[in-house]
Amino acid sequence: MRALVTGATGFLGAALVATLVDAGVDVAVIVREHSDMWRLTGQLSRVVLIRGDLAELARLRDPLRDFSPTVVFHLGWHGVGNEARNDFAQVDLNLRSSLVLADLARELGCSAFIGLGSQAEYGPCSRRVNEEVPTLPTTLYGAAKLSCYHLCRTFLSQTSVRFAWLRLFSSYGPRDKTSWMLPYLITTLHQGASPDLTPGEQLWDYIYVDDVCRALLAVAKTETAGGVFNLGSGVARPLRATIEYIRDRVAPSLALGFGKIPYRPDQVMHLEADITRLETVTGWRPQIDHWDGLDRTIAWYTGGDNRGRTS
Repeated sequence: MRALVTGATGFLGAALVATLVDAGVDVAVIVREHSDMWRLTGQLSRVVLIRGDLAELARLRDPLRDFSPTVVFHLGWHGVGNEARNDFAQVDLNLRSSLVLADLARELGCSAFIGLGSQAEYGPCSRRVNEEVPTLPTTLYGAAKLSCYHLCRTFLSQTSVRFAWLRLFSSYGPRDKTSWMLPYLITTLHQGASPDLTPGEQLWDYIYVDDVCRALLAVAKTETAGGVFNLGSGVARPLRATIEYIRDRVAPSLALGFGKIPYRPDQVMHLEADITRLETVTGWRPQIDHWDGLDRTIAWYTGGDNRGRTS
């Protein structure tokens, strides 16, 4: 397998690159000229670096042809953070570049194109979700991801390129943005402060980053894996229990500000992925116990040396 990865400087992209390289896969990454590549520091000597922007993919034909990928992992996306969930750039900067990348996969003779979707495509279901649940996104981010799925599926269905789309639920692990819930909680407590929180009554499906990467690799290796797959742990745990576990490990004497932040009007109270289809088709199963994953994440953020990176 020869894999091309977009979004390789991000939390999931960098972790996927490490997983692929460790599995003996030849990897090329598309990286913008001035991207901060701190997450890729240990992998740069092991990958082919292609400098360029997803908005100008046509200019990268020659280096892409030279590398000759067999699989494309499309994780690159503008506007993943909550602050950009309703930016028009969700459409302007993402949809066209994704479709052009799908066309390049066809042109380069790739066998598979694997895109990373989101549970946001479903909207606020507040229950266990399988792939048959109607998609009713409430943000431009969710709508753009759903549109990307339809565009790429429609285009690639007319080619010999296998198309798979993994709708990711909540992932966590080392090297994530500190603005996300679990890293924020860990770093705030580690600094001796008590975080303000909602009442914490939500049931939440968290999946450790290594399991996400193994799932992407499993889909790439499974020639029958096509269409939509939910990607989560398959278990929804009380968010309050996760928060209290982190507090007990990081700063057991600090109080937690449960209830100081009200629920949003559109607050999802039950987020849980039905991962039966992904398990059945690929044989993949989550391997990292939730509490073990939390311990690994806590150790990374509280261990010094670059642990406080915010992006």
